[in-house]
Amino acid sequence: MDKKTEEFYERLKEELRTTSDWPSIYLYKFIVPTDSSKIIAIEEAFNNMGAVINTAQSKTGKFTSISINVSMESPEHVVAKYLEVSIVEGIISL
Repeated sequence: MDKKTEEFYERLKEELRTTSDWPSIYLYKFIVPTDSSKIIAIEEAFNNMGAVINTAQSKTGKFTSISINVSMESPEHVVAKYLEVSIVEGIISL
């Protein structure tokens, strides 16, 4: 992980620590190129966590947005999940 990415996640963890009580419901938002294997990879990362997952294709159908509401234990767990799905090619985390 590059230094800029590492600093971003450190700031995110600190912000989450100060703005939420943990465990807490966290909303992940991702955009991926529309490809069922990529969408499934993200959904599987949240499998067995009681997550509520919603997907919507862009007007052109080239991209799919994925919103995931899920209970997370701590800011560290939130960041760990971002890092876990970051291997999906073309993913954009919002």
